[in-house]
Amino acid sequence: MVRKVKNTKSPEERRAEAEALQATIAEQVEELRESETWARFLMFAQSFHRYSLGNLLLIFAQCPEASHVAGYRTWQKLNRQVRKGETGIRIFGGRDVRETVENEKTGEEEEQRRVRFFPVSVFELGQTDLIDEEEGDPAKLAQQLTGDDPAGILDAVTDYLTGKGWTVEREKIAGAANGFTTIDGTQRVVIDADLSPAQAAKTALHEAAHVLLHAEEEHAEYVEHRGIKETEAESVAYVVAGILGLDTSDYSVGYVAGWSNCEAETIKATAANVLRTAHALADALTETEEAEEAA
Repeated sequence: MVRKVKNTKSPEERRAEAEALQATIAEQVEELRESETWARFLMFAQSFHRYSLGNLLLIFAQCPEASHVAGYRTWQKLNRQVRKGETGIRIFGGRDVRETVENEKTGEEEEQRRVRFFPVSVFELGQTDLIDEEEGDPAKLAQQLTGDDPAGILDAVTDYLTGKGWTVEREKIAGAANGFTTIDGTQRVVIDADLSPAQAAKTALHEAAHVLLHAEEEHAEYVEHRGIKETEAESVAYVVAGILGLDTSDYSVGYVAGWSNCEAETIKATAANVLRTAHALADALTETEEAEEAA
């Protein structure tokens, strides 16, 4: 028997609520832009190098759950220490080198610059710990949800994805990710085993959105446009969770802000994809029942 979330809202009411929720998350992100929390997070994010597409592919091939990566000493400057025994993610670093060569036309020696590439190790956020807790953690923009999942959202998402040929598993995930969706043809959704019921329910909705929106895309496409993809998936999770009675603002607003660079316009630009997917997911997960009338 497929488990669903019992809901008294009509499809029309759910659609109206979805549009209102989508508008709300854009408004909350705009408000966050003016906050001290965003300013601290922005300083944190700006400390990272912009990696080439080739290096991004190397990072995600070795650590699919990676969010922020940096070298050992860069992490120390950001008040975080790489834990002893952690294995680095191998990518290519580059360094400008100067060399003197003979000009074939003039026969004169001249100095040339070129980039020399070499393997280096970087580490993911989840491989580090805070050095000084009193200084705070600028990486913490989204707060993990606590509490239960009284509506049974996780069970409903699990049955829905299973019906589409996917497997949903709970297991410990290394690093900072709460879950991930495979795009290698294995059709697996994994949700971290240590999450609270509320966070697990929200994460299940996020991964279901990835299944509907991004699972058939090329890996390079996802990596290159990851900010937009994550903005879409978390916006869907926020909207559907709200329709089903679970407020995920504490987590979703910060998460969407981080991946959208706090640009409300980016969130609005993804609205069509988000609403289409949210409508489909909410309809699939809910079982409409008659509201009880007051005596």
